[in-house]
Amino acid sequence: MAKALDAIKTDFYQTDEAVIVTLLVKNVKEEYLTVDVQDRKLTVNLKFPDVEEKVLQFNLLRAIIPESSTYKIMSTKVEIKLQKLEGYRWEKLEGALPENYAKPISSAPPLLFDKPPSYPTSKGTDWSAIEKEIIEEELKEKPQGEDGLNQLFQKIYGEGNDEVKKAMNKSFMESGGTVLSTNWKEISEKKVEIKPPDGMEYKKWDS
Repeated sequence: MAKALDAIKTDFYQTDEAVIVTLLVKNVKEEYLTVDVQDRKLTVNLKFPDVEEKVLQFNLLRAIIPESSTYKIMSTKVEIKLQKLEGYRWEKLEGALPENYAKPISSAPPLLFDKPPSYPTSKGTDWSAIEKEIIEEELKEKPQGEDGLNQLFQKIYGEGNDEVKKAMNKSFMESGGTVLSTNWKEISEKKVEIKPPDGMEYKKWDS
């Protein structure tokens, strides 16, 4: 007969862009874990060998973006990053929304989870140690080269105001992808010229 898994302690903290749910459980392997992320619901299944399956469900306070959410397995915990649909601070992890809540439509590209926690949401946790650990892990995993550049552009777009986004869209489209500007005042009254890298020539493909 399979034995029962001990109770799993959970916690959460948040940044402006994400809510991070922490499950304090050791020695989890990829094949033991299933994470199902939906608009307002998080379900975690844990199945260790010879141990009864453990199912954790969280009815989230606000909507998140499932396709942009991720999880990470560490030696002493599982960390699940849920990207916020809105930039509001969550007073708690679970709960019902107010009756007058209207779900917004998100038009910005996916944001990146590259900031340490900006404020804790529970007591009795060493947040400075957690922040240091997150920064060290993200530095190790930070993408390089073209991937890193693309993520930087996504971050600028996601955090920019309307003029920054208009400038980036206009400059990229009119220059054939050779210019990316964030200065709307500078480019708003003229067409952005194509500027290929030094030593290269820009050519259109024939239809």
